[in-house]
Amino acid sequence: MLVVKKFGGTSVADKERIFNVARRCIEDYKKGNEVVVVLSAMGKQTDVLLDMARDINPKASKRELDMLMTTGEQVSVALMAMAMDALGVPAVSFNAFQVQMHTTAVYGNSRLKKIDTERIRTELENKKIVIITGFQGINKYDDYTTLGRGGSDTTAVALAAALHADACEIYTDVDGVYTADPRLVKDARKLSEITYDEMLDLATLGAGVLHNRSVELAKKYGVQLVVRSSLNNSEGTVVKEEVKMEKMLVSGVAVDRNVARISVIGLLDQPGVAFKLFNHLARHNINVDVILQSVGRDGTKDISFTTTADDCDEAVEIVKRHGEGSLKCQKIEVEKEVAKLSVVGAGMMSNPGVAAKMFEALYDVGINIKMISTSEIRVTVIIDDKHVEQAINSVHQKFSLGEN
Repeated sequence: MLVVKKFGGTSVADKERIFNVARRCIEDYKKGNEVVVVLSAMGKQTDVLLDMARDINPKASKRELDMLMTTGEQVSVALMAMAMDALGVPAVSFNAFQVQMHTTAVYGNSRLKKIDTERIRTELENKKIVIITGFQGINKYDDYTTLGRGGSDTTAVALAAALHADACEIYTDVDGVYTADPRLVKDARKLSEITYDEMLDLATLGAGVLHNRSVELAKKYGVQLVVRSSLNNSEGTVVKEEVKMEKMLVSGVAVDRNVARISVIGLLDQPGVAFKLFNHLARHNINVDVILQSVGRDGTKDISFTTTADDCDEAVEIVKRHGEGSLKCQKIEVEKEVAKLSVVGAGMMSNPGVAAKMFEALYDVGINIKMISTSEIRVTVIIDDKHVEQAINSVHQKFSLGEN
């Protein structure tokens, strides 16, 4: 049996936790399994490196940022191999260059294209535990790239798919996937299982348990995931295509505070304007989410959309650059103190009135909605960030998602 195990930064934050992870991996190894381990950087090391970069050059290029940030994972995999060796088990660490994890050319948010598995398989045949850097790859220029924050999950799932692993386990500092962030909602309940589609929406909408692209990959290649705690032996949450249990109307409530709202006021009310606006952003790899277009008036219209707070300044700069040219807008307004609140559930497809129930929960606590977006299995609203905790608790309670 071949098992891929991924451990996040908190799981390898110090010597004690590194040895804890080493022992957990060795348990599987001693049962006769082949074990591949994927690690994030230790603790908050990625944030430390980013702070150092900003201190040196606030406008550092994305290429150099990737060159810097990939060092964090190299530290954790080397130390883990040393820990396993100290425990008497042979292990070998690899970075993305040594394994040849090929990605697109984009720095800072690259996508995996292909993984060369020959060297991994050779070391597994030599009865070693193989430890691989998460979060990183190499592009066609042989430069290091990173997969975006949380990208180690995607590395693990991609390896599980490429190696045809029998199991892919994602270890984190929580016991599994909850109906809401347990740090914000005290009666949040752990789910025993959840579908890929629900997990993908929760991950995309800010749940933070899994990197959204890891769920995309898992669904595409049929990799069954288990999200578990590295700090205890609880069962965790299984992420798979279909679940056996009677479907709840709503599986979870997610909140994303890394959001900004940009309003482009006074655009010409004519065909092609929306295309031009979002094409300019797409060419700079700026993702937009919730979009709202006003009814045209006096030959003009307004378009509001959300981006990540990290992309906000660059997005505004791009719109300003084209605002006097091809876009011809009158002004640009920015709100950074906003958050995205979403309810997700496959049961919503056959149950009308979910949106109304969510809006009622927000009305009950006097919270105003700025923007709305819906799909078959989710409803998303943009609200003021200061109301997040009150909002998520009210919505969670309205849908009776707490302990039975």
